[in-house]
Amino acid sequence: MTDLSARIRPAAMGMGEHSRGVVLRSLVIGLTAFLTVVDLFATQAILPSLTRHYGVTPAAMGFAVNASTSGMAVASLVVGVFSPRIDRRRGILLSLALLAIPTSLLAWAPNLAVFTALRVIQGLCMASAFALTLAYLGEQCSAMDAGGAFAAYIAGNVASNLVGRLISAAVADSLGLAWSFYLFAALNLAGAGLVYFTIARVEPMQAMTLTASPLEAVSAHWRNPRLRAAYGLGFCILFAFIGTFTFVNFVLVRPPLSLGVMDLGLVYLVFLPSIVTTLFAGRTVARIGTRPTIWTALGLATIGLPLMLAEHLAAVLAGMVLVGVGTFFAQAAATGFVGQAATDNRGVASGTYLACYFCGGLAGTAVLGRLFDSWGWPACVAGIGAALAIAALLTSALRSEF
Repeated sequence: MTDLSARIRPAAMGMGEHSRGVVLRSLVIGLTAFLTVVDLFATQAILPSLTRHYGVTPAAMGFAVNASTSGMAVASLVVGVFSPRIDRRRGILLSLALLAIPTSLLAWAPNLAVFTALRVIQGLCMASAFALTLAYLGEQCSAMDAGGAFAAYIAGNVASNLVGRLISAAVADSLGLAWSFYLFAALNLAGAGLVYFTIARVEPMQAMTLTASPLEAVSAHWRNPRLRAAYGLGFCILFAFIGTFTFVNFVLVRPPLSLGVMDLGLVYLVFLPSIVTTLFAGRTVARIGTRPTIWTALGLATIGLPLMLAEHLAAVLAGMVLVGVGTFFAQAAATGFVGQAATDNRGVASGTYLACYFCGGLAGTAVLGRLFDSWGWPACVAGIGAALAIAALLTSALRSEF
């Protein structure tokens, strides 16, 4: 069985074997992330179709689709607080297996309220697996390996954004909306199978010595200015990302761009560069530091915003590429920072960060959806720019280097 947390012993293996081991570990970590969140944003590619199916406004449908982030925020915090008492492997496995249930039921959702509730339940399951995996990596990887491990996990997240959208659009276009959800339920079960065969059992968390109770740990982390800034940064990153890749779909299907369902899915090939660049986040942080890395990433995302206001598809796609590369790179660097800035109770720190991150997604959907419905896409883009500016200010507090 392949152990995700296997430590490489230089004295026991050559450089070639070392490299193969790192590549295999990164592949397994990335694939686990992919299967954990593959249907989180997949529905964004069929947002216009869902909006017509339920007969609601773009903002209402966008909120329903992204309601999963509220479940993810709750689950991330709960898992973070009780993380020391949760068996990592069993928790991840159970979360992914249960995730298949609400995913398949989405095919039968009779109205928007039921659809929204099922998305919330999906979020609870996805975040449980996500938070436990991040905690597992933070505890089992050395400081030297952590950056690469977190980058591989975020890269898998990026890949899920691309492939999930492509699958969703292709299946909905050819077989109908319901079959998209059936396929994603099967992928959830495949994720559970991967975890069963690849994540080794580790020492039970309750056997480890805790420096404080979970609630005391949460309070201590919030008093840490570096972690507090990182939590706010995570909030702003998903706020901006959700705002961009939820409401740009409605721009793409309207004149003058007027894309079809399958064309809309293919648009998300814009995530391909992000899959490659995110893998270098850990290495970049090690070379130039956390703050310069995140500032550069946020700068790239900001440059992409005015391009998305153009009436030419090439310019809009270029803007989407820059926003994707920038936000995912910043997310990888911020996630790694939290995993190392918390000197103890890292599961609690990671869970709190993810709760703030996903709250940012829900807030982005609500606030930017209102801007989009009331004042249009330019107002939505302005809101995204404000979130990126706040994120850049918060990055100033990430002074600790590891």
